[in-house]
Amino acid sequence: MAKEYSGSPKHHQLESKRKRLSWILGVSGLCILSYIFGAWQNTSAPTNQSEVYNKVGCDGGSPPAGSSVPSASSSSSFSLDFQSHHQVEINNSGGVQKFPPCDLSYSEYTPCQDPVRGRKFDRNMLKYRERHCPKKEELLLCLIPAPPRYKTPFKWPQSRDYAWYGNIPHRELSIEKAVQNWIQVEGERFRFPGGGTMFPRGADAYIDDINDLIPLKSGNIRTAIDTGCGVASWGAYLLRRDILAMSFAPRDTHEAQVQFALERGVPAMIGIMASQRLPYPARAFDMAHCSRCLIPWHKYGKNICIYVNSQT
Repeated sequence: MAKEYSGSPKHHQLESKRKRLSWILGVSGLCILSYIFGAWQNTSAPTNQSEVYNKVGCDGGSPPAGSSVPSASSSSSFSLDFQSHHQVEINNSGGVQKFPPCDLSYSEYTPCQDPVRGRKFDRNMLKYRERHCPKKEELLLCLIPAPPRYKTPFKWPQSRDYAWYGNIPHRELSIEKAVQNWIQVEGERFRFPGGGTMFPRGADAYIDDINDLIPLKSGNIRTAIDTGCGVASWGAYLLRRDILAMSFAPRDTHEAQVQFALERGVPAMIGIMASQRLPYPARAFDMAHCSRCLIPWHKYGKNICIYVNSQT
């Protein structure tokens, strides 16, 4: 018995084409209607820009009835002031204001860390070594000169081990700390062997000892703070381990040790842990270091804490 013939292949193809064409026309029609509706809404909106400003109380206009926005005429808060309000006096004479050079004795002058001025303040908690900036009548209106034999510092990585003596003309540390190998004088240069009070085998070996306790090569520790940094050998040797250390120490009897650190290319600042906190937020550093930094942790009725990243 022959099978019932339901139609030719051409008939099915024509039917499929009709359905596809109907679908395309329907979608196209909806898109055209949406476009026309949107264009009609835009033409019905106010085109006058000042009219829009007036509705929201801008450009001196009044806000619409019932609105809580005050008008510019009834409130001075809408009066914009673009004038600067800093306290620096501007030279309006039209000429260039020139400052004379300071005396050469000021070549290492740091305004807020002047040892002579610091002695006037309380010695309790070493407050006299904190920042004490001069008052207006004490300001120096002259240019701080460089040391007379100043040279361009060595470039990194050579600067880690050397600095020009003329840039920091102080050899006291090479004498007082001679057995600790902080610093040595070699002709016109300082050499930093990497030693320190607690680094009998050098800062590099000391850091390897720390690595036995705290993994320093895993990438979890990226930043560190060094309290009482000396000449910042600890921070200098951490750089080869991709760890950036902020070194700080007060300006004390060993002059500005921080200047040695800066000449070596190590981040450093003059600072002390006394009655004021350092200018860093909590958890700013992954690791804190204090190697014989002479801080009386047990005094003043409470412990002094340094908060670091809890992951380490």
